Amino acid sequence: MGDFETDPIERAVGRWLERDRAEVRAEQVTDYHGYIWRKVLFIILCAVGAFIISGYALTVGPYDISILESYRVVWDVIVGAISGTDMTELMETSDYRVIWEMRLPRIVTGVLTGFGLAAAGVVMQCILRNPLADPYTTGISSGASFGATLAMGLGISVAGASGYAVAANAFLFSLIPTAIILFVSKMRGASPTTMVMAGIAVMYIFNAMTTMIKLWVDSDTLANIFVWSVGSIEIGSWDNVGIMFVFVVLATVMMMVMSRRLNVLSAGDESARSIGVDANRMRIIALLVVSFVTAGIVSFTGLIGFVGLVCPHIARIFVGSDVRYLLPASAFFGSALIMFADIVGRLVTESTLQVGVITAFIGGPLFLWLIIRQKKEVW
Repeated sequence: MGDFETDPIERAVGRWLERDRAEVRAEQVTDYHGYIWRKVLFIILCAVGAFIISGYALTVGPYDISILESYRVVWDVIVGAISGTDMTELMETSDYRVIWEMRLPRIVTGVLTGFGLAAAGVVMQCILRNPLADPYTTGISSGASFGATLAMGLGISVAGASGYAVAANAFLFSLIPTAIILFVSKMRGASPTTMVMAGIAVMYIFNAMTTMIKLWVDSDTLANIFVWSVGSIEIGSWDNVGIMFVFVVLATVMMMVMSRRLNVLSAGDESARSIGVDANRMRIIALLVVSFVTAGIVSFTGLIGFVGLVCPHIARIFVGSDVRYLLPASAFFGSALIMFADIVGRLVTESTLQVGVITAFIGGPLFLWLIIRQKKEVW
């Protein structure tokens, strides 16, 4: 009789517990979706911010033109190109020459530069498990600087006397540090720290050789080398923009494809091996991709620092360390940062201040503030 009476009670308690578990699961699913949505929202805000800042940058310059008129010119050119319309009349206007031939190539270059360098910074910090790593930690910038200085100062270039002499040299020599680091990584007992130290050693060697060349050139050549070394997004033609676009898009696609494995790699080599990921092989592939995109950018823009270092840290505060979300968030934030720096450089002085100088002014104090602000490691 007692068992018969307790069965309904047990069933009622079971139903109550099951309903309670279902409510908990539903609440957990809702919280998770909200957590993911906040990450996606930050990525969208960064993308929209980069678009708005870039649109405003179209209006900055000695030639006065409104933002709506700037968008109209861009829209007319795009629609005309798609439909095959004869745009001879539009191409003869001052608005077209200023927007499409002078300002827009610079803006697209800035967007691509910030996007590529910030994304590369995320991957570098992940594979080296070092919050201070960025695309320049490997010595890529120093190699590119030496190659460009060699072309501008001594006229020695793999591309001869062509218009791509500086870019070709910068690209080639920026890959040399990567090759050296890959050689070091094959040594027994090599670790991410060893790779960073090898990059720093290569950086000092290339810096010393660059300084020697600077001591031998005349003042005009030295001025040109200096302008390149501080970074600029004034790369001129759409052809150069197209080349950079290919580098950035290909590298970004490869980084996103690797994002899940990069998450595993950031947890440590042992965790990676436990699920069948070859940590050393993955690190080498990721390093090659980073070198590929960084070399493709700095070959045209010169050395622009702090983007690959600061942007991932700021984005990590909002989206966490998951590379699937951190990479696009950092990339779009990097584009917005570069365009903001370009606008500031054009407004604060009568002559254009190089974007590399502005990013250093913004990135240095901002990074110091992040270090002081954090009570615990974001990493």
